[in-house]
Parts: sequence; C-alpha cells; structure tokens
Amino acid sequence: MFISELLRETSNDTIVQTPTGYSTESDDQSVLKLSDMRKTRLTLGQLNKLRVLNDIRRVEHEQKIKTLSTQYKPPTEAANGMM
Repeated sequence: MFISELLRETSNDTIVQTPTGYSTESDDQSVLKLSDMRKTRLTLGQLNKLRVLNDIRRVEHEQKIKTLSTQYKPPTEAANGMM
C-alpha cells in the first residue's frame, strides 16, 4: 500500500485529508505511448515534490527510531533492584 492510501483509510466513514507533500491520484496525468522514445524530464515542481517527500520520510523515520528506542531501551536500575 502507498502512504497516501494508508492515510485515507477511514474510521467511522470519515475521510482523512492527506497532508501537504504526499502524492494524489491527480498528480500523474501523463500516458506514455509506444512512439515516446525520449525520457521524460522532471519539472521544477516535480523536483520540489520529491524534496518535500524526502523530508517527510526523513522526519517519519526519525520519529519511528525515537519511539523504538524508548520502547526497547534497557530497564532502569531502580526497576532491576526490585526484582
């Protein structure tokens, strides 16, 4: 599943809006034909969206690492002395 599909999963039949920077279905309107032999060129808008997506993924990864580190950190000394 794509991230945008995960964000659109509904709870109680309410649609969650996708945050800024994620792709939507209307972003890709191009249809390649057999006669199209050249590579498509990226526009500045597409490059900006890629940069924003990369920033979002980096922040999400850092948040995931932070939650995992707190979840799997070794117990404190006070908790070890009680057992």
